Amino acid sequence: GGSGGHGNKRFATSTRQAPRFAEQGLGGESGWIELRLKLLADVGLVGLPNAGKSSLLATVTRAAPKVADYPFTTLEPALGTLDIDERQVVIADIPGLIEGAAEGVGLGHEFLAHVERCRLLVHLVDISGAGEGEEGSEADVAYGTIREELASYGEGLNLLPEIVAVSKVDLILAEDAERVVAAWRERLGGAVAAVIGISSATGAGLDDLRRAVAAKLPDATAPAESEGFEAEHRVFRPGSDEGFEVEADGERRWRVRGRGIELLVERYDLSNEEALDYLEVRLREIGVIAALHRAGFERGDEVVIGEVEFELDPGRPDLDSAR
Repeated sequence: GGSGGHGNKRFATSTRQAPRFAEQGLGGESGWIELRLKLLADVGLVGLPNAGKSSLLATVTRAAPKVADYPFTTLEPALGTLDIDERQVVIADIPGLIEGAAEGVGLGHEFLAHVERCRLLVHLVDISGAGEGEEGSEADVAYGTIREELASYGEGLNLLPEIVAVSKVDLILAEDAERVVAAWRERLGGAVAAVIGISSATGAGLDDLRRAVAAKLPDATAPAESEGFEAEHRVFRPGSDEGFEVEADGERRWRVRGRGIELLVERYDLSNEEALDYLEVRLREIGVIAALHRAGFERGDEVVIGEVEFELDPGRPDLDSAR
């Protein structure tokens, strides 16, 4: 907010014992600041909506995210803590990403920002559909979509270590699940840290997942290293409120420029005759009236200061009493 003004008592003098004007407060300044929340977590769970991320978080930690059998159940990231070998690993359930997330589709920018602080990704792929062991299957396309969005977003997200959790293996026959997981391992090879078949419902594969996470995070308390960068320092110096300039602004019209003068005029209601008289006295004391006369100002000319336009009549003999 701007600074406040003074009441009429401030302007009382021996000749003006009951002033009928006062100073107005100055206007404030407003603006927008964009803040982006980035959760600090060791592991980020990523995948398309309904891949089983929230169920996994609820199973391996004490977190209680909302779990339901429909897309976009999770609208905000949830955190949980996994105890591994007397260490604590913070896991973030990143809301489901969709195609175009890197361009902001489906709040993608907000969701992907949380992944920036993670040290490891656990990428969940739902294989409960038919033919999910084959290239071009629904799960294969889903995996490729998320990888493309991570790469498109930048910030090195696609370079983070990744464990692929082939989820919902309990929903297909055991021999089919083994075949599908083996096919994923063969397809991804050394591109990922591990491929593990899991089921949050039965607990299958969760111990293997915990061990894989522990192996990729040997020191769960160590902060992620950030790339060095050269900071840009800017120095802002506010302009001086002193000084002013007078220039012609049309026929019998003059413009006075100067931050201090503009603030002075802003403080008074110039529809109030007493306030206008007082302002004319102040402008004379500061030297504005003399500068106007030197520029060619004539009595009754229009003066523009800031956003205010008014006529000055500085030759009036009664102005001395307005001090």
